[in-house]
Amino acid sequence: MDQRQLAAELRRAGQAHVAEHLENLDAGPRERLARQLAGFDYVLVRRLTELAGTAAERQVTGEFEPAPVVPASRAAARIAVARAEGEAAAGRGEVAAFVVAGGQGTRLRFDGPKGCYEIGPVSGKSLFQIHAEKVLASQRRYAATIPLYIMTSETNDAGVRSFFEQNAFFGLDPADVFFCVQRMLPAFDAEGRFLLDAPDHVFVNPDGHGGAYFALESSGAFDDMARRGIRHLSYFQVDNPMVPVIDPVFVGEHVAAGSEMSSKVLRKREPLEKLGVFGQVDGELRVIEYSDMSEELQRRTLPDGSLRYAFGSIAIHMLDVGFARRMASSDMPFHIARKRIPCLDARGRMVEPDGPNAIKFERFVFDAVPRARNPVVMEVLREDEFAPVKNFSGDDSPETARAAMTAQHHRWLRAAVGGVPDDCEVEISPLFALDAEELAAKAGGLRIERRMYVE
Repeated sequence: MDQRQLAAELRRAGQAHVAEHLENLDAGPRERLARQLAGFDYVLVRRLTELAGTAAERQVTGEFEPAPVVPASRAAARIAVARAEGEAAAGRGEVAAFVVAGGQGTRLRFDGPKGCYEIGPVSGKSLFQIHAEKVLASQRRYAATIPLYIMTSETNDAGVRSFFEQNAFFGLDPADVFFCVQRMLPAFDAEGRFLLDAPDHVFVNPDGHGGAYFALESSGAFDDMARRGIRHLSYFQVDNPMVPVIDPVFVGEHVAAGSEMSSKVLRKREPLEKLGVFGQVDGELRVIEYSDMSEELQRRTLPDGSLRYAFGSIAIHMLDVGFARRMASSDMPFHIARKRIPCLDARGRMVEPDGPNAIKFERFVFDAVPRARNPVVMEVLREDEFAPVKNFSGDDSPETARAAMTAQHHRWLRAAVGGVPDDCEVEISPLFALDAEELAAKAGGLRIERRMYVE
């Protein structure tokens, strides 16, 4: 696209101010800005420009029905059947792991990709290493290749790839690790115009975890899955070190139901916990974001006093690969976030706005749920599967995640050998045991110490 064509595209998309700005730049900055602008999808830009002019937050105000949930306390026989089904699918090489890892560790005050953050309470292993070793251990357990797909962003892609290369892919075959890069979208002002955060750059942001579908398609990952015979994708986010990356029971429930998208939930620890909830809205299953619910609605209770919307979504899903591929080209909704972004004013001066001046668009992976056949919503226990690392301190911080990991492994060890002191700080490598049952089978001869790493 030459500069004349680019200027025409910009004007058609309501961005004449950028076309004029481009013409007034010196050669170097003009080339850099033109290169960025030429990479935009202008069909999408025109749509977002229109949406920005009418953008409004969606708020669910009326009561809706909670979603039916497969309870954690279901019969042991059903769990055993699901486990066998999931193990068989993994053993046939039909299951892959997919980690969404496009974020930086800014909120953790960590300079680098969030997945590089060291979280192991004894070992100091990074989030990436823990996840990769779970994949490797699953490959060994099921005697099958389980590829790992990793979604990065423009911001951290080079750093993530380098981290894996420097660490020899944590024992995985590099041919079985596939990187895909998340798409970036321009942000807009209230009139639907691009914001320049430098003379030669339009402000852009990642397109949300819902961009995972597009990233898999555009990178060729879906073609790679087809070549390998992958049918089921285990989706999770990088900041949760306790996630079972290949959970045979979850895989089995998903497969047995003929589901195109299945999801895990857990009981919220308090009404205003920042987790979306599953519900039936206008006859369809949806995830309703906590930010889209009034406080009164979040606090609503049942006659027995229990929370009406008790189950929170924890960003762990099973995806049918064919369904996920269809979602890559579907018209999934955009969500908006209003942010304060320093930008150039009409005279080319950098200004710090007093309040939110920008509209950012993103998609959510769970917005595919209403389009899925036979969706399954399965309850799990927080202490077994969920300890996200989001904040530097307080809730969902490294401190709480390490405490949860230690407590889980302490329970496993005590169940396996008994006589474990309450203050024993223990971490169990995924390569030694993926769960309590595997630890019990291997624990003979373990020497109990006050601080121990079992590998």
